[in-house]
Amino acid sequence: MEDQKLQELQTLISQSSNIVFFGGAGVSTESNIPDFRSDNGIYRAKTKYGYSPEIILSHSFFIRHTAKFYDYYRHQMIYKDAKPNQAHLVLAELEQAGKLKAVITQNIDGLHQLAGSRNVLELHGSIHRNICMKCGQNYDLGDIINSTGVPKCSQCGGIIKPDVVLYEEMLNEDTLDKAVRYIRNADVLIVGGTSLAVYPAAGLMEYYRGDKLVLINKSATSYDERANITIHDSIGKVLREAVG
Repeated sequence: MEDQKLQELQTLISQSSNIVFFGGAGVSTESNIPDFRSDNGIYRAKTKYGYSPEIILSHSFFIRHTAKFYDYYRHQMIYKDAKPNQAHLVLAELEQAGKLKAVITQNIDGLHQLAGSRNVLELHGSIHRNICMKCGQNYDLGDIINSTGVPKCSQCGGIIKPDVVLYEEMLNEDTLDKAVRYIRNADVLIVGGTSLAVYPAAGLMEYYRGDKLVLINKSATSYDERANITIHDSIGKVLREAVG
């Protein structure tokens, strides 16, 4: 890691009280949750059903093959023993210090909240929320883990669906609108652990109006040249060293 870039990041954080963080799967890989598109990512692994993970994690597959969806979902998308890493913990500290206004995440694991962050905008939903498609009854993650086959509502017998955004589904408009507002009004925008290749989430970058854009990712992104500070390293390591 370049010392000059780290010092610049330290200065930005110390001088700002209007920071917004926008993160992706790379934030949680340090908690041993695999990402999607890397060499060891979820999308590289073959499935026993003969379908790609993208197809299995689609709305139409969920509707047509609900039991197969849940078999895959329980084994590949739920990491109940995962713990927050340094990135999650530092962001929670910055929020508590009044510097960080919001965490905007593409992750569904709930680790930001577990670390102590309060204002978390989950663009793709959360494994911790599950809803009966018939009556709207809410269920937590334990209800899904402890069920077998297709989980059914204890109130009406309807099918329970994870409150996660599947392929072919739209992002929640309210969450997206809030994310746009936070990014547009941010003094410092820190983007970490995302390739910025997935839309519409990646399109949020276009709403930033400031001149303090920080990109932290192990690999290069298409936005590297537009950033004021670009660091290719572990996001947890960078944030901890920048904040102390």
